[in-house]
Amino acid sequence: MSLAPDPANPPGTSRSTSATIQPNILTYLVTVADERGIDLRPQLERVGLDETVMRSAALRVSYRQGSAVIRRALELTGDEHLGLKVGAAQHLTAWGLLGFALMADDTLRHAIETGVRYQNLSGAMVVWSAGIGEEDGAFVLRADLPDPATDPAVAGFLIEEALASVVTVSRLAVGPAFAPRVVEFACPPPRRSDPYGAVFDCPVRFGAPANRMVIDPVWARARMPGRDPVTYASTLELLDAQLAARRGQQDLLEVLEISVAQSLPVIPSFAEQARRHATSERTLRRRLAGCGTTYEALVEGVRRERVEQLLLRPELTLRDIARRAGFSDERALRRAVRRWHGTSPVHLRERMRADRL
Repeated sequence: MSLAPDPANPPGTSRSTSATIQPNILTYLVTVADERGIDLRPQLERVGLDETVMRSAALRVSYRQGSAVIRRALELTGDEHLGLKVGAAQHLTAWGLLGFALMADDTLRHAIETGVRYQNLSGAMVVWSAGIGEEDGAFVLRADLPDPATDPAVAGFLIEEALASVVTVSRLAVGPAFAPRVVEFACPPPRRSDPYGAVFDCPVRFGAPANRMVIDPVWARARMPGRDPVTYASTLELLDAQLAARRGQQDLLEVLEISVAQSLPVIPSFAEQARRHATSERTLRRRLAGCGTTYEALVEGVRRERVEQLLLRPELTLRDIARRAGFSDERALRRAVRRWHGTSPVHLRERMRADRL
């Protein structure tokens, strides 16, 4: 089984302004920040998430909202390993009905595969994939970012939080002795690696080809203490109903957005997108019209978000940003930014930096 996500059919999370992510990570982030005497509520309110809204069981946040709060939390705490701490603070109950299904599952491996299958319902902000690796039948869980241009600091937080949360809830499920064989990060080695050892209790490698966790077959076969086939089956019926409610319009937009983001600076043609979805251009255009949008508008939204992400990186010139966002030159970038924000890229960059202070 390939562990690489399929850009044409990603199993993972929503992006951009689509508000479809359960706010689990933000909830635990606020808790961890509170313990340090840091109040993230003003930042939540700035992106439209006040305390009343955050208590709503129906709340969904966008990838952009989540990233903005995480970025601010990293700035306020100054903790480059904040993702590890947020992941280590979680519990299976944070995943709602899915967490209940995992507790009733048969083995740890099957529970993780169930989590990957229903990851859109878990509040994940990474794209999960899993399968048997080449290492003597070991079970491998991989985490990828839905947008390769994610702010490096936010990207590091998301990967750390994702892998740490899996280890944490696995120990809650099958026992505190659980430890992966190895955990690998694609990022360069950090200044201090001891926080990783404290969380994962196994060898941790950096500069790897992918972000992944390798689990020995013995642990993968470990029985879940609360396994109950009847409860598991009935819970899956409810999860399937939730997935069905999500499918259609929203899933179409998520798939197309991720496809465009992962392809930049090249923009897939509409004909290519239709082929990837095994449909005609006319049908795909009609489906997008039913979502109240067009492919051109969707591409515009993804490129706009990419530009905003890149403007926050001071080492990049406008020429760099234009090239990475798929614009022909700086003039095209300037015209687009003025159309979106009514100002120049230079002034927008200054404003965005000031907003972060």
